[in-house]
Amino acid sequence: MMRKTGLPTINDVARIAGVSKKTVSRVINRSPLLSDDTRKHVEDVISGLGYVPNPQARALALRRNFLIGLIHDNPNAQMVMNVQQGILESLHGTEFELVVRPIDRGSATMLDDVRNFLERQRLFGVVLLPPVSENDQLAKLCNDIGCRYVRMGSAELDDSAHMVASNDCEAVTAAVDYLIEQGHRRIGLVLGPHGFRSARERRQGFEQALSAAKITLPRSMIAEGNYTFESGVMAADRLLDLMPRPSAIFACNDEMAAGVLHAARQRGIDVPRDLSIIGFDDTPIAAHIWPPLTTVRWPIISMARSAALKLTADGDEMVEEPSMFRSTLIRRGSVAPPRD
Repeated sequence: MMRKTGLPTINDVARIAGVSKKTVSRVINRSPLLSDDTRKHVEDVISGLGYVPNPQARALALRRNFLIGLIHDNPNAQMVMNVQQGILESLHGTEFELVVRPIDRGSATMLDDVRNFLERQRLFGVVLLPPVSENDQLAKLCNDIGCRYVRMGSAELDDSAHMVASNDCEAVTAAVDYLIEQGHRRIGLVLGPHGFRSARERRQGFEQALSAAKITLPRSMIAEGNYTFESGVMAADRLLDLMPRPSAIFACNDEMAAGVLHAARQRGIDVPRDLSIIGFDDTPIAAHIWPPLTTVRWPIISMARSAALKLTADGDEMVEEPSMFRSTLIRRGSVAPPRD
């Protein structure tokens, strides 16, 4: 025999409200099969008693656990941490918890692996990070098995109920326009990794700014990167070996921009007097290095918060959460007019 805890139960709520236990369960599980008066009456009793629903029982009734999944294949640890922060902020004070699952987007069994994960964990919903969020088959898989999903990305990937996006292309154009306004004409680019929509959008924004200013972009002014500090150092070494070398470099994220700054320092190149640098993200590293990094602030925490709220909302509330978030240029000390 189980010992009584003294805590109110669903049976207590049903007895005091004068309804069946099934009706109470429908109120808790937000079923539409109730009148507004009944719903409010039962909710008032729940509030008055201080009754807290059993999450295991709710999960059994809904055939879903109160778990939000975060699925990613991303080399940028800071970006993943920022997404986690945003999701956890939105889940604070709720019955939901977060489960993080890294995957290999290049694996031949990727879709089967995700399907097994979703069905085994019986997730309430999932947030898909770029670049896996760009996989339409993955979104279809979630839809087919009845798992809510929201895709995060650097461009519109889905309808507003299943997407949060940023205006990367436009934001990078504004950042490079700023370099051009300062007088820079030899501007290098450190790319993001192949297969990332963000890398493509940011390159497009870079090229649009140069094209509008009638500046030719030689292939030699473009260096490969993969969103890591080390790749930024290697890319900068290539660009800074050029004669004449660039007077400014735009890197597609802050980690690589920090690598560019490190490589310049190793060569005795003063930033910003001899070389201007702009990054993208506005992660903590941008404000902590010297000189502080001019960068594009990517509202990734706000995007993640909205994605989680879309998953846990009911009906039209999901659509009411914003889907497009604007990135903005943050001017700091790493940009100055060129010396020549």
